[in-house]
Amino acid sequence: MAFMKKEEKKIGIMEASLKLFSTKGFYNTTIPDIAKSLGMSVGNMYNYFKSKEALAMAIMQYTSDILGEKIREINGKNISVYEKIKLITKMYFDIANNRPEMIEYFLRVYLSNRDVFQNGCEGMICVSAFVTEIMIFFEEGVRSGELRDQDFFSAFGLFMGYLGGMVFLKGENVLQKPLEDYIEDISQNIYLALKAQNV
Repeated sequence: MAFMKKEEKKIGIMEASLKLFSTKGFYNTTIPDIAKSLGMSVGNMYNYFKSKEALAMAIMQYTSDILGEKIREINGKNISVYEKIKLITKMYFDIANNRPEMIEYFLRVYLSNRDVFQNGCEGMICVSAFVTEIMIFFEEGVRSGELRDQDFFSAFGLFMGYLGGMVFLKGENVLQKPLEDYIEDISQNIYLALKAQNV
């Protein structure tokens, strides 16, 4: 029971930190800022995370686990690759609309402050849950003959770069329609770019 409470407290700290880091940035957010937002003492914060960097890495793994679990559910469905692309696109846009701090954190903290993640988050370590499920999606698509076999990172960049780009445009108020209105066109574009030639 005490373990569960500690885990719940850690999640609460990560959720509060996620919002602060994604809006104020990593270097502009202090441990006292996070502690204050939670009504905790700074000393108590260090009982859960030994440093701001350790907290930042834990948040990246936490968000990756959430995204990975959602894609795992989609991967488990007995539907076409095209339908899976639509579901992944919808899921990503739902998160961008309902939990924008998760996407902002990835863009504003993880990608922009690579020095913070050098020791313990090298390469794809902190986002492995998410990346693994995307890898499984591609591998299964190639195995079924629906997707062409290609370098993982070129396919991953096309898929996730497209979705991230649309979320960025939404954040800049450039899009003329809500994100969900683009799901069909974007899914079709991604599918056409990735599909096998004989499909």
